[in-house]
Amino acid sequence: MSLQVEKLDNNMAKLTIEVPAEELEKALDKAYQKNKSKINIPGFRKGKASRAVIEKMYGKSVFYEDAANDLISEAYEKAYDECEEEIVSSPKIEVVQIEAGKPFIFTAEVALKPAVELGKYIGVKVDKVEVTVTDEEVDAQINAEREKNARTIDVTDRAVQSGDIATIDYEGFVDGVAFAGGKGEDYPLTIGSGAFIPGFEEALIGAEVGKETEVNVTFPAEYHAEELAGKAAVFKCTVKKLQVKELPALDDDFASEVSETADTVDAYKEEVKGKIAARKEEEAKNVKEDAVIEAIIADAKMDIPEAMVETQQRQIIQDYAQRLQAQGLTMEQYMQFTGLTVESLMEEVKPKALKRIQSRLVLEAIVAKENITVTDEEFEEEAKAMGEQYKMELDRVKELLGENGKKQVCEDLCIRKAVKLVVDGAKETKPAAKKAKKAAAEEEA
Repeated sequence: MSLQVEKLDNNMAKLTIEVPAEELEKALDKAYQKNKSKINIPGFRKGKASRAVIEKMYGKSVFYEDAANDLISEAYEKAYDECEEEIVSSPKIEVVQIEAGKPFIFTAEVALKPAVELGKYIGVKVDKVEVTVTDEEVDAQINAEREKNARTIDVTDRAVQSGDIATIDYEGFVDGVAFAGGKGEDYPLTIGSGAFIPGFEEALIGAEVGKETEVNVTFPAEYHAEELAGKAAVFKCTVKKLQVKELPALDDDFASEVSETADTVDAYKEEVKGKIAARKEEEAKNVKEDAVIEAIIADAKMDIPEAMVETQQRQIIQDYAQRLQAQGLTMEQYMQFTGLTVESLMEEVKPKALKRIQSRLVLEAIVAKENITVTDEEFEEEAKAMGEQYKMELDRVKELLGENGKKQVCEDLCIRKAVKLVVDGAKETKPAAKKAKKAAAEEEA
């Protein structure tokens, strides 16, 4: 195999890959062996016709496509390894020559890693994120915990009220005709939750258990079922059971039951406040990190090829598809539910893809400029942490990583060091709006 690299504009390159004629011949024979049993030739049983007979009947190009696909996969992988340039996109393949007895030639158009001209990256200014925890936030967190520990009590002596859990049977009609999807039985509906269309839950307030109630509503103009959008409907509803949530009292017993360490309400509140503060500190740290990297990107210069961005877009979508699959949902189903297309999804993730590329490029440039490296001990620590996470022995982690995996882990550790370097070196300032407000208050005073 031979490789020629032609640099193009905008950090693109064309790889011309030539595979010897004898390799093409092997691929053609492999394609023949693979397909001969599927081809009908008059006078021959399936799989018994020679390659020459089949090529005479269907043309010499009958096996070209399979042979080309087989060769391209292997030859491009070799070319990728041999190429001294850093390729950062999927290849755009074009067959130049395929003919028995001659070398197989194809081209692969790829994006190359762009050079980065760094601007200021130490001492960049970012807005300081103030971390405060209010009493209202603490109360809300505690009430959420009380909700989780609430019990339901049957109500038999009154009609429906807001906040009740009403178990209902219902059937909807438009112009006197029942419509698809408008019927349900034993549905637990929390009144005031907004789970049903506007007006439905409010209309059930005052309904009595065991008695049928008519609910008159109008479907929203933007309702997902077009045949019902904007139409008036009547639902015949029967409240079969009524329940209310009873929250546990906020006392020392509750505190000691739900808390990890506290045994009084006051101690529990302090614990909750500390957890909220820790979460907000982490969020503030992430906000600061993002702001620092955005400032560095804004002051840097790089020409990112579109093919590189497109490859990243597809990677983001593929990662999302895997997460959906873990939840039992295919990407096709997701797009059907959301009304998205592959094109619109690609466009939606494009800003994220570009930001991810820009962030990685500037951080890699900082790693190179600052000569950031990783010691064997640091790699060992990271591999050990991976082993603990996946419940594997250290030697097994190293075995699975291999040399390429180790290289990737070390590169990621260098990136983390670069992030720490620029974040630690950043200067936090109060946002302009807060400064102006403070100045105005001081002037008024």
